This record gives sequence, structure tokens and C-alpha cells, in this order.
Amino acid sequence: MATMTDEQPRLRLGSIAPNFKAKTTRGEIDFHSWLDNKWAILFSHPADFTPVCTTELGAFAKMRGEFEKRGVKMIGLSANDLDSHDKWISDINETQGSDLQFPIIADGDRKIAFTYDMVDAQDVTNKDEKGIAFTIRSVFVIDPAKKIRLTMMYPASTGRNTSEVLRVIDSLQTGDSKGVTTPIDWIPGDDVIVPPSVSTPDAKKKFGDVREVKP
Repeated sequence: MATMTDEQPRLRLGSIAPNFKAKTTRGEIDFHSWLDNKWAILFSHPADFTPVCTTELGAFAKMRGEFEKRGVKMIGLSANDLDSHDKWISDINETQGSDLQFPIIADGDRKIAFTYDMVDAQDVTNKDEKGIAFTIRSVFVIDPAKKIRLTMMYPASTGRNTSEVLRVIDSLQTGDSKGVTTPIDWIPGDDVIVPPSVSTPDAKKKFGDVREVKP
């Protein structure tokens, strides 16, 4: 069992997502095997049956088709056991009008949450009856090479934005496939940015129609 006195891990962008074995609502998994060289999002929740978490899981479930179009797998994590998860899924589907199909990890001892640093400074002292800190809302976008490409951290009181998760995946996948970067508030179909290391003539050779704002 992880303790809050242990040294916190340092998961930087570009590092390999730590592997783990866990029980989920879809059976036991080895995380790296489950990833199967696909894009994935791993997102944590403080507890089952809490209202903010319930709205989030329902929203992600409803966007299943959009994530599948992009070849992205989804997996949730909550610090409760499988029996609680199964009952919670029924509650989510009933209250949110969803059909939740992705697995939810049972992380009752917060071992995985601690490995991924899914706790904040306040929550180190905010412990349950077992003396274990509660988790925050974290999002990890992981690429086919198992590298962490993006992280988002939210307090327990604030629900996430599913459209933003989808937008950053579109940006990452576009950048990887086209060799470009994306400006603020970019969505698919907007102009992208050719890296400054590429000359204008080379950019025109590669992309054709290029608008030069600065050389």
C-alpha cells in the first residue's frame, strides 16, 4: 500500500506511463497490454456515487463514438471496489441516460492513484477511515508508444470538459501526422502553424498553400 510519506513520482510529459496490473469492471488487466499500441485516456475520480463524477462518466460514455473514430481507448479509475463500481455504473446509466462500456479500475488502496500522483497537497491530510488520501480528477492522454503526452489536473469540486479532452487529442494526432503545431483555441478545420524551423520555401513544398505571417 502506498503511503503519503513516500517520495512522490515525477511523471513528465514524454515519459512512459507506468505499468500496473489491476481489477476492472471488464476483468483483470495489465495496463500496457491493454493499451495495445493505441491512443488512450486514463482518468481518475475521487469516489463512486459522487454527483460530479457521475456526470463526468456519463458524458464520457456518451462520447464513445467520437473517441472510437480517433482510435482512442478510455479507462476510468475510482478508489472503490468492483462491487461498488458495478452498482455505480447502473446509477450512472440511469441518471445520465448513458450506456457505459469502458472499464473502470478498482483502486481501493489508491496504489495506482499514488503512482500517477493523483493526489494534491490538501488531500494528503484529507484521509478516509483507512487513513488513505482521497484522489483528485486527473486526465492522462497516452500515445501508441505508451508515452504520456498530456495531463490535466482538476480539484474534486470541478468537473472536466469532455470537448477539451477531445480537442487536445485532435491537436496531438494532427501534429504527429502532419508535423505542425496548433494555435490557441484550435479545432479541426482551423489554420495550423508550420514550425519556425521550417523555411517558407520548404513549407510550400510540403504543404502547398501556405500563408506567411512572418518569415
